Amino acid sequence: MLFRTAASRRRRRRAVPAGAAVALVAALTLTLSGCLKQSDEHASDGRLDVVAGFYPFAFLAERIGGEHVAVRNLTKPGAEPHDLELTPSQVGAVSKADLAIYEKGLQPAVDAAVTQNKPKAALDTATVVHLEEHGDLGEGSAHSADPHVWLDPVNFGRIADAVSAKLQQVDPGNAAGYRANQAALDSQLTALDADYRAGLAHCQRKDVVTSHAAFGYLAERYGLVQVPLAGLSPDDEPSAAHLAKIQHLIKTEGVTTVFFETLASPKTARTLASDTGTKAAVLDPVEGVKNASAQDYLSIMRDNLAALRTALGCS
Repeated sequence: MLFRTAASRRRRRRAVPAGAAVALVAALTLTLSGCLKQSDEHASDGRLDVVAGFYPFAFLAERIGGEHVAVRNLTKPGAEPHDLELTPSQVGAVSKADLAIYEKGLQPAVDAAVTQNKPKAALDTATVVHLEEHGDLGEGSAHSADPHVWLDPVNFGRIADAVSAKLQQVDPGNAAGYRANQAALDSQLTALDADYRAGLAHCQRKDVVTSHAAFGYLAERYGLVQVPLAGLSPDDEPSAAHLAKIQHLIKTEGVTTVFFETLASPKTARTLASDTGTKAAVLDPVEGVKNASAQDYLSIMRDNLAALRTALGCS
């Protein structure tokens, strides 16, 4: 019987082993003492220097910090955040940061940089939202915590409040501005959650076939059933037996769409869609934004909602 999770497990990343990551960062640190000024991209203009592990946290820092912060995203647009390796300049930015925002366990290189280089303040978002452990794909995979908490607007709102609190702690002189920006963003995230609840309340189908298990928190929040082709790593190859089970589910449950992602190969999802006569469409895990002037977390999440409504036949 096909194991269909209502949530997902943590990615089995192709990350640098923790010991190697720490050693790498330590080695890089030795080269920085004479060039920290050159590695710092932010002008000394009175703003707080904030570094973020990847896009969702950079988004929060920019929206809540506003004019009082200069934010550096350690993951370049279009890059897979789990495989991030830091340059000497980025390690220098972490060491000089007034605040580092990251999720421990998601990006080992960032974990090591924060541990070794001690920014003035740090926020580990894994301490804000409980990372749930979810079941495997029915193929003997080990259980592990799922890091994709930002795909649930309610969880993301909790992280936003924690970012605001940390900024107020670091920079109490601008606390009123941070609170005002926090309130505005909280309102937008509350509206997003309400739109998801209303938009997915009456659907013909609940099964969401995804290229890998990145949407567990979203599925759990809104009563959907995630059916991932692979586990938490987008590079995993599903077995022939697992694909056969999903093909059977697609036919028996009337699934219309197989979703793939923006930063991972769509090959397996497109092949499955072709073999089953269904559509292939994007469901974005919001791990990076290529064109920040045209889209952001909120707009991408609304695009995801529209894609889900179409696929699930929602009224």
